[in-house]
Amino acid sequence: MTLQELFAPFGLEAPPQEVRGITLDSRRVAPGFVFVAVPGVPLPHRKPLDGHAFIPEALARGAIAVVGEKDLSLPVPYLRVKDARLAIALLARRFYREPDALLALFGVTGSKGKSTTASLLHHLLQAGGVKAALLSTVGLRLGEEARPPLGHFTTPEAPEVYAFLREAADRGLKAAVLEVSSHALALKRVEGLAYRVGLFVSFYPDDHLDLHGTAENYFRAKALLVERSEVAVLHTSLPHLEALRKRPHLLVGPGGEVWAEGVREEAEGLRFRLQSPWGQGEAFLPLLGPYNVDNALMALAAALHFGISLEEALAGLATFPGVPGRMEVVQKAPFRVVIDFAHTGKSLEEALRTLRRTTPGRLLLVVGAAGERDPRRREDIGRVAARLADLTFFTEEDHRTEPLEAILSALAEAARREGGRFRIVPDRREAILQAVLEAQEGDTLLLAGKGHENSLERGQEALPWNEREVAEEALRMRGL
Repeated sequence: MTLQELFAPFGLEAPPQEVRGITLDSRRVAPGFVFVAVPGVPLPHRKPLDGHAFIPEALARGAIAVVGEKDLSLPVPYLRVKDARLAIALLARRFYREPDALLALFGVTGSKGKSTTASLLHHLLQAGGVKAALLSTVGLRLGEEARPPLGHFTTPEAPEVYAFLREAADRGLKAAVLEVSSHALALKRVEGLAYRVGLFVSFYPDDHLDLHGTAENYFRAKALLVERSEVAVLHTSLPHLEALRKRPHLLVGPGGEVWAEGVREEAEGLRFRLQSPWGQGEAFLPLLGPYNVDNALMALAAALHFGISLEEALAGLATFPGVPGRMEVVQKAPFRVVIDFAHTGKSLEEALRTLRRTTPGRLLLVVGAAGERDPRRREDIGRVAARLADLTFFTEEDHRTEPLEAILSALAEAARREGGRFRIVPDRREAILQAVLEAQEGDTLLLAGKGHENSLERGQEALPWNEREVAEEALRMRGL
């Protein structure tokens, strides 16, 4: 596509130069790119960056045009807009030739359970013969081809979203499952997308208030997904359910149209009887944690509504391989080692309570708290760790530019007030090793907070990281 074609709907005359890409990150600019200068998001813990300050770098790297919100005179075509975030989404959709129009889109949002529900839904579609893509926190899939996630964002920026959908469409896939965060909705990373089915899994009002400010703003951001969906799949525990139900919808959970009876926790997974408008049947899900029944019901409802048969859906559920970093069992005996992404007090509490039920010995925990995030998380994590774990190793978890010592001190102080037993081990690799050496037969060791992530952010650095490999290395050092 040429610059002239790209800018035509915006009323800007531009030369017919070939456009090679669009980005809001000046470091990613290459010759032939359009650079969009996006104002930064103000957060309590840091001053925002302003993309306009990086225009000289973008030009030096070969940008052939710039989009921004300020009145500027530049040596290349400049498109001034009121909302640069909206502009980059619309430009990306046009540049990648509206790939969403060729795919049945499924959007999954919620405070917790997004990744598991999205992965389950993708697996059920594939099992039912619908070739589908998956864009989620834990990774990407094009059919069965797996790729690593795109950094730490649940939902990447608009150019990456549309580029991924274009590749899916070009490969002949028929559907795409997108994990859609409140950040992505509020910051317009998925602007322009309309969903065949939108799933709203859960809502915890005390999450992500550093960005949204209030629980009401946080909820409104997530509710945007419902507004943009032909049919919504809603859990009955959601607040403001009556307002959400103004859209065509399916209700999942107690009192809904799709629900589970007779849930049984077993060592290998969960069994329940599915009740739905499409029939009933015995279901087996090879995941730990009763909360995963809700995730399964949400995915089943969306798949069944889309036309996957009940038999195909139940068979697909039983073969689900799990989600990397979500209650991922690294070792079963002589002590169990489990990796989970739990990185808030609420999610950590759910993970620890789940593991406690099947742990004959002690429950050990390695956990930290991320920097440049709501500092209230630290107190929540510290309190939960003290109450529910027998011994906690407080360590690093992406402290970024915040002092690690301050984060660890906040965790320790919260745990100390609860009377918990803990050690402070700043280096995460060393903390995991110490915890593995401490574990005894019958214990469970939970490594929480990093899950699937492939980097560890220290200061300005993003170091390569693989939690499973680090755990396996520690087990080998112990001779297991």
